Amino acid sequence: MSAIFKKELSVDQLNELFQSDEKCFEFLADLKWSRGFECRKCGNTNFCPGKTAHSRRCTKCKTEESAAAGTIFHNCKFPVHKAFYIAYNVCKGKEDLSTYEFARRLALRQMTCWNFKTKIQHAIDEMNSLSENEKLSIQKILTS
Repeated sequence: MSAIFKKELSVDQLNELFQSDEKCFEFLADLKWSRGFECRKCGNTNFCPGKTAHSRRCTKCKTEESAAAGTIFHNCKFPVHKAFYIAYNVCKGKEDLSTYEFARRLALRQMTCWNFKTKIQHAIDEMNSLSENEKLSIQKILTS
């Protein structure tokens, strides 16, 4: 997870990213398909735009995949830009914000913030438990 926010983002980039779901999905799509699209169902590399913004549809099996599919943002029940705010602050934040503070700043329920923060921390723990070869291959994918 912290590999997504590996490079430092400027204050302007952060403000722009945290203002709209559209920008967050664009960021996810650029990151997810930076090395090209490959259908998770059939392996085809050809695609056309999907029905929703920043989704892709396989031209062979017609499976549609959103930019958030397969990420911690998949099936997020609150606005994605708020989820990005929590994720960025957990990974790169200079201070350890409580879930009560996230709830206050984002106008969300405290339990919602707690559940999402726990999900992020679990993903970070999983990344830390990977072998060095697995970490390097994931890092190459995310940074190239």
